[in-house]
Amino acid sequence: MSIRKTVQRQTVPAIVARKGGDPIVCLTSYHAHTARYIDPYVDLLLVGDSLGMVMYGMDSTLPVTLDMVIAHGAAVVRGSEQALVVVDMPFGTYEESPSVAFRNAVRVIKETGCQAIKLEGGRRMAETVHYLTDRGIPVMGHIGLTPQSVNVMGGYKTQGRSKEDWPALQDDAMALAEAGAFAIVLEGMVEELAKVITQAIAVPTIGIGASAACDGQILVSEDMLGLSPSVPKFVREFATLGAQIAGAAEAYATEVRARRFPAEEHTYKMQAPAKLTDDETL
Repeated sequence: MSIRKTVQRQTVPAIVARKGGDPIVCLTSYHAHTARYIDPYVDLLLVGDSLGMVMYGMDSTLPVTLDMVIAHGAAVVRGSEQALVVVDMPFGTYEESPSVAFRNAVRVIKETGCQAIKLEGGRRMAETVHYLTDRGIPVMGHIGLTPQSVNVMGGYKTQGRSKEDWPALQDDAMALAEAGAFAIVLEGMVEELAKVITQAIAVPTIGIGASAACDGQILVSEDMLGLSPSVPKFVREFATLGAQIAGAAEAYATEVRARRFPAEEHTYKMQAPAKLTDDETL
């Protein structure tokens, strides 16, 4: 009798224990089939609200709804086995009050099967982070360049270029860590500040455009795979799938128009009639 091997999914305590150790590898994922390809190689999959721009062609993350992240989050959980799955809380689903955030976070976890949620904001969200973690919901924080605050920031601007800005960002990170966040994303931040924050707090930092000084790294998978028309400076394209997809589509179109596809080997035929026996022919 064969025994099916059970894959152990990463846990929040396991991620926290990686602080200062081997870098934590994270990528975004929005659908089951991509999750299956990525899952064996990462520690954490984030169902980011970036899906609004990547999957739906939106101009920002602001229009993303709770229903959208739940649908995509459930697909990623189904498509993965070992990575910790974290789902973003969309703009407007957690800022009003800790109780509103709790109600929406519970729905996300129940309906997706994910292990944690992520929300943006520093000190102003510390009370909410404490409220959630105190009630059994693991929270990943996110400071620096926070896309949901794009209108307040006046665009996507690198954070920490002036040392005068450092204390507020350091306070944000410390407040989240003390409130119970198990990890904090540092986005669009100068290396020197990211290093100071990483060394100052007891939980892992996950960088995206914040240098190798962080405890881990995350990228939008479509950016990393060469599927995005333009990418920020901090992105390295590890593949050029966009060009490959375009090339495959062109080849397909050429074959169809020339009637070379579908060919004989791609075509179903009628079943040959059964031969009659001598007795049956009488």
